[in-house]
Amino acid sequence: MNLPNKLSLLRICLIPVMVVLVTIGGTPYVQIGAVIFMIASITDYFDGKIARKQNLITDFGRFVDPLADKLLVLSALILLCAAGQIPAWVVIIILCRELAIDGLRMIAVRNGTVIAAGKLGKLKTASQMFYILLLMFFQLSAWSNILTILLTLWVAGITIASGVDYFIHYGKELVKEGL
Repeated sequence: MNLPNKLSLLRICLIPVMVVLVTIGGTPYVQIGAVIFMIASITDYFDGKIARKQNLITDFGRFVDPLADKLLVLSALILLCAAGQIPAWVVIIILCRELAIDGLRMIAVRNGTVIAAGKLGKLKTASQMFYILLLMFFQLSAWSNILTILLTLWVAGITIASGVDYFIHYGKELVKEGL
């Protein structure tokens, strides 16, 4: 297994650590959980950079990298929603987009096409990770100040836009299935 794929799997392994720390509660534990989230998020940057630079892109990596991102982001969002820091509708938008794109990816794979993360999808992931880190580390709510309000709206908007972008570019896969 190559280094980028190991970094993606490390990201998945860090999720339970983050969840336990944030669930324990209290400022120090939540902030340590935020640092774990940040470390996991940074692995996303490096696994892609290393894979492209050293030509280590694999079908497994194309699958596990976005999966690791989704598991990490959705776990953190659920924790933030349970703590009352973000509204459920934000989590629902993100979850629905992720499930729709995963469905599209499954259909595409059946047709012999692997859909890697696009630029808008990468911007979406980076935006979500920054947003989560800000809320977790400073224990803010989505409505704390103008910055968090704007970030909440940005994250919801970029999530929707990136989902639409995938369907525009890969909707032909649905046509192949007769949908």
